[in-house]
Amino acid sequence: MFNRSSRFILISITIIFLAGVCCTRKNENTGRKPVARAGEKILFFDQIPAIFRSNNSREDSIAAINSYINSWARRELMYIKALDNISPANRADIEKQIQEMRANLYIYHYQRQMILEKMDTVVTDAELENYFALNKELFRLNSSIVKALFIKVPVHAPNTGNIRQWYTSSDAKDLQQLETYCYQFAEKYDDFGEEWISFDKVAVELPEEIIKPEEFLRRYSFFETRDTSYLYFVAIRDYRLSPAIAPYEYVKDDIKSIILNNRRFEFLKSLENGIYEEAVKANLFKVYN
Repeated sequence: MFNRSSRFILISITIIFLAGVCCTRKNENTGRKPVARAGEKILFFDQIPAIFRSNNSREDSIAAINSYINSWARRELMYIKALDNISPANRADIEKQIQEMRANLYIYHYQRQMILEKMDTVVTDAELENYFALNKELFRLNSSIVKALFIKVPVHAPNTGNIRQWYTSSDAKDLQQLETYCYQFAEKYDDFGEEWISFDKVAVELPEEIIKPEEFLRRYSFFETRDTSYLYFVAIRDYRLSPAIAPYEYVKDDIKSIILNNRRFEFLKSLENGIYEEAVKANLFKVYN
C-alpha cells in the first residue's frame, strides 16, 4: 500500500515521463495531445499558451514548453498535496469563500452585461456644463495649470537666435516658422497653447527646479535657460493658480466620468430593486419568522 509520500513521488514521476514522451501521441478519445498528468488532471498541448510555443527555434520552443510544464506541475502537485492535508475546518472555510467568489463573479458579469445592453451612456454637453455650474467647488485645482509652449534645442543647433523672435510672437507666420524649425532641429517641441496641462509637466523638463511655481507664473510670460547641452524656451500663454476653480475644459472628462459613475450606481440600484420586487411577487423570496 502506498502512503501519501509515495503517491506524491509517483505523480512527479508520471509528469516527468509524460512530458518527455506524450508529445508524440494523441489522446484516443479527444484527439488532443497530452503532455503531462498530475493525479487525474491532464495537461494538453493546446492548453499551453501560444507565447510558449512560438519561439523562433525548435530548441527555444522546447525549453519554453518544458518551463511551462514544470510550473504547471509544481502548482498542480501543490494543489493535490493541499487537498490531501487541509484540515476539515479550513476546507469548510475555503468552500464558503469559493461559493461567495462564484456568486460575486456571476453577479459582476451579469451587471456588466446589463450596463452594456441597457444603460444610457450618452452624456450631452448641456449635462456636463450644468453639472459643472452646480458643483464648481468640487473642481478646485490641486496644482497650477498652464497653456504653454516648450522647446528644447541642442546648444549647437543653427540659428537659435531666431527662436526668441518666433516663440515670443503671436503672428501665425512666425509660429509656423518656429514649428518648421523645431521639427528639424529641436530635441523636444510641445505646443499646449490650446490645451490646459499641469505646470508640473513643463517644470520637470527644465534643468533647474522651480521652487515656487505660482511666483514663476506670475513673473514670466517667456522664460529661457540653458545647461551644457541644451537651450530651453517656455512661453506661458495662460495660467490658473491653485486653488482656483479649474476651467471647464480642463475637468470636462472628469465630469463625464462622475456622471457616468453616478448613473451606473443608480442603474444597478434600480436593477437590484427590480429583481427583488419581481421575486417577491413571484413568491420566490420569503422570510420565515
